[in-house]
Amino acid sequence: MISQNSIAKVFETARVEEVIGDFVQLKKSGSNFKGLSPFSDERSPSFMVSPVKQIWKDFSSGKGGNAVSFLMEHEHFTYPEAIKYLAKKYNIEIEETERTNEEKEQANARESLYLVSEFANEYFQKTLHKTDQGKAIGLSYFKERGFTDDIIEKFQLGYSLDEWQAFTDEALGKGYKLDFLEQTGLTIVKGEKRFDRFKGRVMFPIHSMSGRILGFGGRILTNDKKAAKYLNSPESEIYHKSKILYGLYFAKQSIAKEDNCYLVEGYTDVIQFYQTGVENVVSSSGTALTAEQIRLINRLTNNITVLFDGDAAGMRASLRGIDLILEQGMNVRVCTFPDGEDPDSFAKANSYNELTEYLQENAMDFIQFKASILVKDANNDPIKKAETIRNIVNSIAKIPDQIKREVYIQECARIMDISENVLFSTLAQINKKGYQDANKKIKQEQKAFDVVKSNEAQKQKVNVQYELERKIIEILMLYGDKEEDFEDLVLKEDEVSGELILEPVVHKTRVFEKIYLDLQEDEMQFTDEKFRALYYNIIDQLHQADEFSTKDFINQLDQDSASTVTSILMEDEKYTLHDWQRNQIIPKDKNKSVPQLVSQTILSLRCYLIDKKVAEYKEDTKRESSDTRAIIEDVKDYLGLKMLLSRKLGKVVGG
Repeated sequence: MISQNSIAKVFETARVEEVIGDFVQLKKSGSNFKGLSPFSDERSPSFMVSPVKQIWKDFSSGKGGNAVSFLMEHEHFTYPEAIKYLAKKYNIEIEETERTNEEKEQANARESLYLVSEFANEYFQKTLHKTDQGKAIGLSYFKERGFTDDIIEKFQLGYSLDEWQAFTDEALGKGYKLDFLEQTGLTIVKGEKRFDRFKGRVMFPIHSMSGRILGFGGRILTNDKKAAKYLNSPESEIYHKSKILYGLYFAKQSIAKEDNCYLVEGYTDVIQFYQTGVENVVSSSGTALTAEQIRLINRLTNNITVLFDGDAAGMRASLRGIDLILEQGMNVRVCTFPDGEDPDSFAKANSYNELTEYLQENAMDFIQFKASILVKDANNDPIKKAETIRNIVNSIAKIPDQIKREVYIQECARIMDISENVLFSTLAQINKKGYQDANKKIKQEQKAFDVVKSNEAQKQKVNVQYELERKIIEILMLYGDKEEDFEDLVLKEDEVSGELILEPVVHKTRVFEKIYLDLQEDEMQFTDEKFRALYYNIIDQLHQADEFSTKDFINQLDQDSASTVTSILMEDEKYTLHDWQRNQIIPKDKNKSVPQLVSQTILSLRCYLIDKKVAEYKEDTKRESSDTRAIIEDVKDYLGLKMLLSRKLGKVVGG
């Protein structure tokens, strides 16, 4: 268990914008930050972070909360794991009791897979540095690759003994279950036999963006032709190779800072680049590039530079990956290395300045790269040249941005010496076919959605009371502890005319006291259970404390309540996502008149409840047993009260 003192230190120190900035590229937007949602596939930012309130809100998925809840949502951390991650990030010492074998057994399956992977990582590192076999074979291999001790330690490289079940026996002896060893793929079980998957291999741990161990890559060092040179962990609940990039954990900050990501093929390419000083580099680990991997990069930058060795066949096979990058709306450049060189060997043989200079001078636009590869294949054959041009235009058609498409068409016309009009006509044909295919698919699925469409066509009525209760929670959170001058309109008989008039009376009080007393006066109750619980919790906190901290209040809530509060507080921030002010649409600043906002909200709620009560009375008159005369008198009283409240509301709104 983590001590409350440690948890308090973490909450006090952690900055939500810094924590989320490790996973999402955030750009300043007024007093807030905005970025692409890490929870959905989008090209326009709908993710907001408020440094002042220390909360975040994702308008595309509806999720929100504080730094801890972000880690729980994004990294699937448990609460203790999120606290530990933040403690490590901010160098806070955690006070906790040691986890017993019994507690390990009680941990849920997913957490157990992480625990097993973490243990394996520590074991492989210890084997590399502490055993004779590890030092003689594994460490020697890394040294031959030119890796320094610091880099070996940073990337947590390791070694698996060339024995059938050395790791498995060690893990079982430490209390880890065979079931989880098998699920992670660390141990292969065949009937009664069990043996280590990575026997006799140097180990490359694969990290999540937050540094958790998800799986491993292992390279064999013997000349066994039957064994694969590289072996990865199999798919598991925590390891999905199509959604992971090797090195992203170490590269994420540099990628955001440099606003560019270098994409290579292998583990050693990443490590060698990093050691040379180019840290914004990741690898797809030998697998075909996927849309999910590209979107991981897109959270941090819109620019990718793909690095290839001099192997022409490998470059042609990678052209599909370039098209995938273009489809995601990203900018892609390509850099190749001299024949016989790859990113690993080239980085090893050159200094930081030489490497960066080469990358800058030789990185070319994707059209130039694609043309250079395909034109060689065409070999002056006009038919093949036409196919090459169509291939390039097909890639351009995948770009979502219309301006970029036009610029690339002009560039293609220049490089391939062909009319722009012909290329634009070809592009239109490709787009038309794509539109027709998509439209055909939509029509095929239309029948399945007919019922849903007819239901959606009926406008849902706004739940007025829900919205007003939500507004009261917002006011309490933002201004509850502020002292303001409130103007109450009191009924009084005019001395001259004898008519009833509304006379203003000003008194100073704290916002939460005004709201509490007004609601008490009319015995108004919250109908939404979440809002009711939050209302009494906030009022209680405001009564007890001289100063009310939104951040502290949210931190002590459960995840569901924290998400509700975050959604309320960040609702207005979505206006800034679309630069409304630039279009002369100016959202009203609530800070300008807090008393007016409070009075307007309370009066609106009173009027709504009166309308609701009158509607109930009207229903009562339809029953035969009802006392119609008495009901009519009550309705008159309520309508008279509403008239007075409406006059008050009119004065409040009109100022």
